[in-house]
Amino acid sequence: MLVYIVRRVALMVFVLWGVSLAAFVISHALPADPAAAALGNNAREEQLQEFRERNGLDRPLAVQYGLYMGNLVRGDLGASLRTQNSITADLRQFFPATLELTLGAVVFAVLIGVPLGIVAALTQGRWPDLAARTFALLGGATPVYWLAILALNVFHEKLGWLPGPGRLDAYSLPPPVKTGLVTIDSLLVGDREVFVDAVRHLLLPGLVLGMFSAALLTRMTRSALLEVLSQDYIRTARAKGLTRARVIARHAMRNASLPILTVLGTLFGSLLTGAVLTETIFSWPGIGGYATTSAISLDFPAVMGVTLIAGLAYSVVNLLVDLLYAFFDPRISFS
Repeated sequence: MLVYIVRRVALMVFVLWGVSLAAFVISHALPADPAAAALGNNAREEQLQEFRERNGLDRPLAVQYGLYMGNLVRGDLGASLRTQNSITADLRQFFPATLELTLGAVVFAVLIGVPLGIVAALTQGRWPDLAARTFALLGGATPVYWLAILALNVFHEKLGWLPGPGRLDAYSLPPPVKTGLVTIDSLLVGDREVFVDAVRHLLLPGLVLGMFSAALLTRMTRSALLEVLSQDYIRTARAKGLTRARVIARHAMRNASLPILTVLGTLFGSLLTGAVLTETIFSWPGIGGYATTSAISLDFPAVMGVTLIAGLAYSVVNLLVDLLYAFFDPRISFS
């Protein structure tokens, strides 16, 4: 197990190096001047030159990348050309909000998609199966921005059941920052009102962001469970007199969980980096908005920082999913 983890970490480092190189080449291939984007069109040539020299933009690309990698090895992502803040500090500010939204979306996707997939598999060909497959089709085909606007209009504007954009109401005081996740931080300090407020604000964007994932999990759970239910050991378990619920819970779902875990890991990484539209519509202060603003203003170091965080998130989640395989299937060896 330890040897496997070491090999995966080494591979993760190699992947992150490739991600950094690709992000650097693509961002610097754009026919635009980041100095002019940062200072504006009215900036004088002397100001532009001073900005380039201060941020190392006047050096050859190979030298810029070498300096960047040297700083990166020391854990320094550099400074933002737009805010002049440390990118590490910016990501520490914005990343927890995106992580909280992503975790909420994953929870909603699992709570909706997995039960629907189980029901669909157990009622194959009947109306519950048809309803679940219809949900999976609609959920996968509905644009996120349209669903977000519709949800805000119905549940916030018309019915008033849930709050509008933002992470907290205007009168709620954010808890002291410990993890950056408002729901967790409010629990740590015992502030029940702020916790409830944070959860209520998380419901709409979490459901909207998790809807596509719920639809995909419904299809995957149904497909995986149907394949398992046709195996000989399931028929043997039934012949031994085990109840249907026990056969499903202890035998079928345990063996059908591996493809579900694989999809869930992929979905988590994509949700973590693909929440731009949801964060924009719900005024959610995450890295999606930060990355978009940085890309528009040609803030290359910030874009590369976000890209590296995304690559790291994918790698870590995939490693955790691989380790979970051994729990669900003891036949899997990491030797």
